[in-house]
Amino acid sequence: MDIIIDAMGGDNAPKAIVEGAVLASQKYKSKLILVGNQPVIEKHLQECGADTRAIEIVHTEGVITMEDDPLSVVRAKKESSMGVGLRMLKESGDAFVSAGNTGALHAGSSLIIRPIKGVHRSGIATILPFERPVLLMDCGANVNVTADYLVQWALMGSIYMKNVHGVEHPEVGLLNNGTEEHKGTQIQIDAYQKLKASEYIRFAGNIEGKEVPTAPCDVLVTDGFTGNVTLKLVEGMAKFLFGTLKEMFTQNMMTKMSYLMMKDQLRQMKHQFDASEYGGAPLLGLQKPVIKAHGSSDAKAICNAVRQAEAFVKTGVIGQIADVMQEMQKQKEE
Repeated sequence: MDIIIDAMGGDNAPKAIVEGAVLASQKYKSKLILVGNQPVIEKHLQECGADTRAIEIVHTEGVITMEDDPLSVVRAKKESSMGVGLRMLKESGDAFVSAGNTGALHAGSSLIIRPIKGVHRSGIATILPFERPVLLMDCGANVNVTADYLVQWALMGSIYMKNVHGVEHPEVGLLNNGTEEHKGTQIQIDAYQKLKASEYIRFAGNIEGKEVPTAPCDVLVTDGFTGNVTLKLVEGMAKFLFGTLKEMFTQNMMTKMSYLMMKDQLRQMKHQFDASEYGGAPLLGLQKPVIKAHGSSDAKAICNAVRQAEAFVKTGVIGQIADVMQEMQKQKEE
């Protein structure tokens, strides 16, 4: 399996990306291909004490920055590490991992890799790390949506959760401002009825924001704007919570003793909310696997993104989505 990695994308690139690739090369069997500035990549590989022959390097000097226009990946910066990596994926690779510009990755993937036949728009699907992990989709790729987009994302998210995360019968919720059928904009109202009527989806109904941490669902669908705000709110609240706990447990000798009694439980809780454990978010709906790692990914997160890419390929999610889309299209024609 050939997994291509954008070595120059992300806040901590290329150092963290290279270190993550080295970790992944020691844990997993896939062939890893780092795309980016070869002398810089080789320097970091040497600093890691890694065998430079274990990881292939494809040299390119261009870089997509976080400030670049999304379409620059297929226009002004086609020779960037992201642009070259996506074209390599289209031609012969098995999966692509990048911690770079989200808009550029989505635009480039949509134009170079292309959506699965029948899929209106691909979307970013991110795991919210609650006691019952919830796949939130879309998390920022599509601000303007239709009811049909939401239904397709519910379907694709269900297939992903079943095959990659082992949820036998995934349930789907619609993020809304109330639980009643008539709540939300016309898009939410229409989506509710379509989700309810779909034979391919186990619909749990509308989910309010306050219910998200304990949501009775495995997949939660919404537009990209709302999804991105929700995701960042969860990340911010987790950071605030652990900061508050740290202050509380370091106030005096008694609180420090209390920490010692609870440290295992607190470490487990922190581990649960560690985004690096999941590695990244798949762009569901594309013809080949693309994983969007967090912009601030460290080596551990990149390593786990490689693991996720492997699982994405091995479980055949894309083929199953394509089959269901074809079946749904046949039913429409009949």
